[in-house]
Amino acid sequence: MESPLQLALYRDFIKLIDACWHEFQARRLDRLRERERFGHAAERATESIIEDLLTIILGWDIADINHQVGNVDILLTRLGIKCLIVEAKRPGALAWGKRAVEQALDQASRYAAEQKVRCVAISDGMMLYAADVVNGGLRDRVFCSLEDSTPQKALWWISKDGIYRECRDLDGCSLGVLPESPAAEADNCQVSADALLHPKYKLPARCFAYVGDASDTSTWYLPYLSSDGSPDVRRLPKAVQAIVSNYRGAHVKGVPESAIPDVLVRLGRTAASLGKLPDRSATAAPAYVQLAAALDQLGRLDDVLQEPM
Repeated sequence: MESPLQLALYRDFIKLIDACWHEFQARRLDRLRERERFGHAAERATESIIEDLLTIILGWDIADINHQVGNVDILLTRLGIKCLIVEAKRPGALAWGKRAVEQALDQASRYAAEQKVRCVAISDGMMLYAADVVNGGLRDRVFCSLEDSTPQKALWWISKDGIYRECRDLDGCSLGVLPESPAAEADNCQVSADALLHPKYKLPARCFAYVGDASDTSTWYLPYLSSDGSPDVRRLPKAVQAIVSNYRGAHVKGVPESAIPDVLVRLGRTAASLGKLPDRSATAAPAYVQLAAALDQLGRLDDVLQEPM
């Protein structure tokens, strides 16, 4: 098999990704502002991130991108020929949980069979995995972090000029790096060599209610989400208590007073999504009653209660 290193097209791709990766990352972070602001973002945010990746980094034209063909989120075509199906999930829904990834792949594979497409990809704006559909199964093509500040050069294999080429034996492209079970997930905290995890909680920055500096784990406080972005029902009330009362006698330190209202809104929206606040539960726990009272006092309760369920 011809090495991509021998191709002038590949060398041009390397120049492009080195020159434009910073621009892509800046746009990706802007796409995720609503997640920081409101505690969640819709699949549309991921679709926008993928469109930026395709057009800024991977050489695809806007005209190559098609939406909602059948049930497919994004379908890439070239001269009318279907090349790649991308199944987009809300930001943080996949990274890095095995079960969520497998469910998304099953969905993408069904759509690929319907559309007769040989290549599928899944992404949540944090990670991306692509594979060839071969004999009813999947053969790895790309697996990378979209959060990494280092250009992910393996993305060549889904670029406009790389997607047509057969890809085998790529280091780091296999989904085998994902944990095999929830227990394994707890033990195998280093899910990505490039992912920055908190040394104690083994979680990325997005799982904390307050992050002073995303590159400095000592400024991350109040873990309240699991690694897949779902609410952590064990840690959430502890995070709430650390602000509105105390947790086992400990009060939160390191979170600026000016940031507390937004942190409480973030925690409140997560609690509301679980039906934990007093307006949604007649038996709300004291921590959530105190949370609602604090939000009301700060004039921010409506920011939580008016959030769509």
